[in-house]
Amino acid sequence: MDKPIHTIASQTSQKRGFALIITLSVLTVIIALTSVLIGYFDTVRRDAAYTKALIQGNLYYADIQKIFKRFPKRKTLYTQLYQMPVPLTSPDGRFSVTVRCRPLANGVNINWMSQGNKRQMQLQYDAVEKVFEAVVQNYGLEDATRLQEMILEEIGKPDEKYLQKEQSRLRQKNGIISYKQFEAILQRYQLEVDDPKISLVPWKKLFVFNPIERDPKKNVIDGNYISTELISLLFGIDFASVKEEWIESETQLKTFVQNMGGTYNQRLFTKVFLPMSWCEVSYGYAGERYMFKFVDIQKEVKNFEFYGKQ
Repeated sequence: MDKPIHTIASQTSQKRGFALIITLSVLTVIIALTSVLIGYFDTVRRDAAYTKALIQGNLYYADIQKIFKRFPKRKTLYTQLYQMPVPLTSPDGRFSVTVRCRPLANGVNINWMSQGNKRQMQLQYDAVEKVFEAVVQNYGLEDATRLQEMILEEIGKPDEKYLQKEQSRLRQKNGIISYKQFEAILQRYQLEVDDPKISLVPWKKLFVFNPIERDPKKNVIDGNYISTELISLLFGIDFASVKEEWIESETQLKTFVQNMGGTYNQRLFTKVFLPMSWCEVSYGYAGERYMFKFVDIQKEVKNFEFYGKQ
C-alpha cells in the first residue's frame, strides 16, 4: 500500500533536517579545530620568533663581551655610557643596537638592613635605616614594622630573629639581589596591609640590590651618581634645593653636601671609580624591538638576562 504523499514529504523533511543538523555539527567541529590550529600555529610562530630573537640577543651579547673585554679603561667607557644611551648601527643598517648603562652601587644597599649587629658595618646599617625611616615618614606608609620584617625575612639575619623561611631561596643567594625580587616583597606587603602608598615610593632611586661584600671597606656607595631623592633623604637636605643645584656626575657629592650644610662621611662612599655596572641592550629583529641585560663587575661581563619583546 502506497504511503500518503504528505507522509513521504514529512519523512523527506525530517531527513533533510537531520542532514542539516549533522552538517552544522560537522561545520562547528571543523571551525573549532581550525581555531585551535590557527592558535597553535600562531603560538609556534611567536615561539619561533622569540627563540630566534633570543639567539640574536646572545650573539650581540657575545660581541659586546669581547668589545668590553678589550676596552682598556672602564672608567672612560662608562663615563660616556652613564650619561646617555649609545646607539650602534652598521653601515648597511642590518645591525642596530642601543646600549644603556648605570652604576650598580648608586644607592643604599637594601641588604645592609641585616647588618645591625656588626660593628664594622654600623655606618652602612645606619644609612639604610635612615633612608628607610625617611621613606616611611615622607610617604606615610601604614605598617613600616611589617614591611621591614618582610624584607629581613628574605635577606636573612645572622641571629635569625626575623627569619621565617629557613630555606629561603634569596637567602641562599646572599640577600635580595635584584629589584624584581624586591618588587615581589612590595606586592606581598600591599596585598597584606592594603597600603597603596607603597607604590608611590621611588624605590629604584633610593636602594640597590647587591650582595654584601665580605670586606666592609668595599660596601660603599658610588656617590657622584646618586639621585636627588636619595641625597635629600640621606643628608636631610630640602629636595627642591637639591634638584636645583645637583648635577649627576658633574657635581662632587662631598663638596655639594658640605656646601649645603650636611654631614658627609667619606667611609660610606667610594673614593675612586667603582667598576660595578649594569647595562641593558635593545635591538631590532624582524620588525620588533627586544632587550637583554647584563652586569659588568670587576671587568667581568656576566649574568645575561633576556627580557623579550618591548
